[in-house]
Amino acid sequence: MTSTVPALGTRTAEGSALQAVLLDMDGTLVDTEGFWWDVETEVFASLGHTLDDSWRHVVVGGPMTRSAGFLIEATGADITLAELSVLLNDGFEQRIGRDLPLMPGAARLLAELSAHEIPTALVSASHRRIIDRVLKTLGPQHFALTVAGDEVPRTKPHPDPYLAAAAGLGVDPARCAVVEDTATGVAAAEAAGCHVVAVPSVAPITPAARRTVVASLEEVDLTFLRGLMTQMR
Repeated sequence: MTSTVPALGTRTAEGSALQAVLLDMDGTLVDTEGFWWDVETEVFASLGHTLDDSWRHVVVGGPMTRSAGFLIEATGADITLAELSVLLNDGFEQRIGRDLPLMPGAARLLAELSAHEIPTALVSASHRRIIDRVLKTLGPQHFALTVAGDEVPRTKPHPDPYLAAAAGLGVDPARCAVVEDTATGVAAAEAAGCHVVAVPSVAPITPAARRTVVASLEEVDLTFLRGLMTQMR
C-alpha cells in the first residue's frame, strides 16, 4: 500500500456525509477485464489447453490466486500457481503497454474528485506492478492512496482492501462510496461497511440495500455520490 500524497483525513464539503471515494481499477476505471481473459486464454493455449468461455464469469474480478488456481484445476495444466502468476502478469503488462482504454466517464470523474479535494483511493485485486503501470495512464495525482491485491492479507471478496484504504485515509468506511464492476468487488466493499455503486462489466449485478447499480460511470458524479450517501444514511 502506498500513499501518493498526504492522507486528507475527513475533509469534505460542508453538509456532506461523504468522506472518501474508493475506486476499483480493472473494468471500473480502465477497460481491461477482457484483457485478463485474453491473456489467460493465450497462456493456457501455450500450455496446450483451451479455456471454456463459461469460466470467464468465474474468474472475473477475483484475486489472481483464486482465478489462476481455478484455471489450473479446471484444465489440469502442469504448472504451479507461482509460475502461472508470473506468466499472467507479464502478459497483461505487455497488453496494456500496447493499449489502455479508460472506461467512459472515468477521466471526468477523477478530475472532478480531484478538483473538489475529495479523498480518493484506488483499491484493486491486481498486483502492485500492474497498478503502478496503470497509474501512469490514470494519473497518480488523482489518488491519495493505492491498495494492491498483493499488499493485504486477504484481497477481494474479503473486506481487507477497503478497510485498509479507509484506515489509510483516516475515514469511516460507512461514510465511503465504493465504485466496483464485479460481484467479488461489491462483496468486499459491502463487507467493509461501505456504500456501493456497481457498474457491471462482464456479469450482471442486482441492486440491494446500500448498493446502487448504474449502466456507466457517465451516470456518476460528485453530486450523485453525495446524494447517494444522504439517501442511505
